[in-house]
Amino acid sequence: MSNPAMYLLVSLPTHISPSRDHEEALQALKASISSDYGTTYPFSIPEFKIGTVDALIQQADELAKLSSSCEGVVSKVGDSLRGILDGDEEKIEQQKTINDKPVDQYLRTFQWNKVKYRADKSIAELIDSLQKEITSLDNDVKAKFSQYNQIKTNLAASQRKQTGNLSTRSLTSIVSPQTLIQDSEYLETHLIAVPNQMVKDYLRSYETLSPMVVPRSSIQVAKDDEFTLFAVVTFKKHSAEFVHKCREKRWTPRDYKYKEGGKEEEAKEVEKLGGEERKVWGEALRMGRTGYSEGAMVWVHVLALRVFVETVLRYGLPLEYVCGLIQTTPKLAKKAKSSLDARYSYLAGNALGRDKKGRIMQDDSSVSNDMQAAGHAGEDYTAYVFYEFEIS
Repeated sequence: MSNPAMYLLVSLPTHISPSRDHEEALQALKASISSDYGTTYPFSIPEFKIGTVDALIQQADELAKLSSSCEGVVSKVGDSLRGILDGDEEKIEQQKTINDKPVDQYLRTFQWNKVKYRADKSIAELIDSLQKEITSLDNDVKAKFSQYNQIKTNLAASQRKQTGNLSTRSLTSIVSPQTLIQDSEYLETHLIAVPNQMVKDYLRSYETLSPMVVPRSSIQVAKDDEFTLFAVVTFKKHSAEFVHKCREKRWTPRDYKYKEGGKEEEAKEVEKLGGEERKVWGEALRMGRTGYSEGAMVWVHVLALRVFVETVLRYGLPLEYVCGLIQTTPKLAKKAKSSLDARYSYLAGNALGRDKKGRIMQDDSSVSNDMQAAGHAGEDYTAYVFYEFEIS
């Protein structure tokens, strides 16, 4: 399994380059990150319709919540794939693609899907469309995996009937019809699974367990490593009491009625459930693969829209900025972030300064006021537009 990747989405005003040229600003961003800490790629975002500042602040909040929802959906689909593939990490990674591309390749070459999410629509319309898509996707994936898990549970229960011990397994292939008294007005045969260490106690006491137990009627029907199955006859009027006394003794009464062709029916049921399980397993795997791809695509588009909205709020108009995707690792992400802070903390004006040792300091009161005004109270402040994410 390859090392996990962490991604940093960064937007900076083009005036980080003296020429204010887009390409030179991108090169300046790339130069600010050592190759030891990560690799920077251009991240293309179209220019969307910009509404009022109040609308943008509200949309920034909506996009933050939507991004969190998308992350949750992608994570849940990943967990579902892990479950259906029995934790085989190599097979799991093969299913985790975005638009039939490896995750890192899709992100490095990201292009806004202008057919699906038309850039000439308002930001509000795009948010609504993305929200509906991720919700529908989540529901579809949950429904299919729920169906698979139910069939898998039914199959396991049916298989246990064939392979469990005598206290739980099906008795269809074990008890012959000659063992049972059937269609009697007064007598009834009971099947009792007795733990092997209690057999002596059973044989010594079953006749006196309740009134009207037929003497010497108990016969051994079958035995396994844990239990011995006995058949015993009582009068029906005392059957309930006999069964109750058996349970008190920690013997297991088995409820069984002979049915013609029952053995064949059970075998067919197991075969049928096995076929359904294999069929729905394939459907669930395809749904998981599609759900991961589509969910991750929605998430990345939400992140791109987030960057755009935050860029407008941070840097204002005219909109002159450069956006980059930094591919790093969870261990190196902090160092990459520190490099960005060291180079671009001046963008915060008085909000960030340095102490005598050159370390970056934060003016909490100034930052708090600015964050609240922009609708970002409670988030870690960065002097530039910055989002960190990991598609696992």
